[in-house]
Amino acid sequence: MKKHFILLTLLLAALSSCSLFDNQGTPNGYVKHCVRLLDSRALYADSPEWSAKKAEILAAAKDFTSMDEAHEAVREAAKVAGGKHSSLTEPVRDTSSYEEAAPEVKLLGQNILHIVLPAHMGVKVSDSLYVYTVLNFLREHADARGVVLDLRDNRGGNMYPMIAAVSALIPDGDVLRFKSRTRTSPVPLDYVTRSQGLSQDGFKFPASTPVAILTNDWTASSGEATLLCFRGLDNVRTFGIPTAGYASGNTPYPLADGYSLVITESCDEARTGEVFCDDPIAPDVRTETPLEDAVSWISAVKQ
Repeated sequence: MKKHFILLTLLLAALSSCSLFDNQGTPNGYVKHCVRLLDSRALYADSPEWSAKKAEILAAAKDFTSMDEAHEAVREAAKVAGGKHSSLTEPVRDTSSYEEAAPEVKLLGQNILHIVLPAHMGVKVSDSLYVYTVLNFLREHADARGVVLDLRDNRGGNMYPMIAAVSALIPDGDVLRFKSRTRTSPVPLDYVTRSQGLSQDGFKFPASTPVAILTNDWTASSGEATLLCFRGLDNVRTFGIPTAGYASGNTPYPLADGYSLVITESCDEARTGEVFCDDPIAPDVRTETPLEDAVSWISAVKQ
């Protein structure tokens, strides 16, 4: 009987604790819930800046009378605990005006391929269309002299279709790693391709095929992650201007009012061991004419 009483007491205490944190029906409860998520997940949650901001927000939240106040406080908290890539996003009411494009593929002169990988959320363009638009093109031109991979204006989204689409240009093994506060998690290429339902038929371009990657200051998030999959490869050179500086991993946490707390939980680590997060990634060749310079480089390499 005593054993059952102890277990019941612990259960009630746990339920009480959960209700304390998970009561999102009031502005104060909403803020507490979000602070709890940030405490446990956010990349910079062990920083002195977050400790100070957390105390400030929790104290202020006791007097909040509207959810607008709670939302603004959570937005501020997310930026401190998770960095600039973290956010509080509003519910998506209508996707009819959402613009999303499939990749563009083109055969340039001298048998050089030009592949444009745009941002991708899978709202209006399916993952399979995104992947196979590129992969089939690569298969059809497996004797190409070189490849220009255009990541300009790729603001991110789902990195897995992006990486899978160009998997024939990337060697097997870990393509990058996610480095959080507590652990480092590798991302193997075969995991990426299997997530997109690709067969493991071994199709690859020769490792000597030159790959030129174009970037600009709108290359962000998953666009930067795709870029980093090529970091350190001998046959790759990057052209353009530095990226946006959002090379980090985010996880969205749905909230009771339909909003989502998007928390940055990790930085991107390249195969070189370099860690990228909030700083722009500089190209090998800084230029205002990246496509022309990329083609010239490929032509010189493959004389």
